[in-house]
Amino acid sequence: MPGGRLEISAQSQTEPADDSPEGAVERELLEETGWLVKAHSLIDGGVWIYEPIRGRRVLIVTYGCTVLNPEQEPVISHEHKHIGLFAADEVRGLNMPEGYKHSIAAWYRQK
Repeated sequence: MPGGRLEISAQSQTEPADDSPEGAVERELLEETGWLVKAHSLIDGGVWIYEPIRGRRVLIVTYGCTVLNPEQEPVISHEHKHIGLFAADEVRGLNMPEGYKHSIAAWYRQK
């Protein structure tokens, strides 16, 4: 899943601080997939805590997004090993934390 953190201060002259959590989501998805997206509201039930490494807890906040350039094939960033597109009924069988699966299912129910 593409993601990242909210940049609260400018990284450089060309990379300003994020103006909102939704703006951070849009920036991260562009950086990690090449997709321009419009972030919508928080997904109902899409805020949860993940422990990727024992003793390191991360707050996960998920937003549903609309891809604005769907003709663009997603690209794999240096942050990931694989990239793929999956139908809603395939998500249950994917190797990912259950919190992500719940968020994806909730987004499909909201649509």
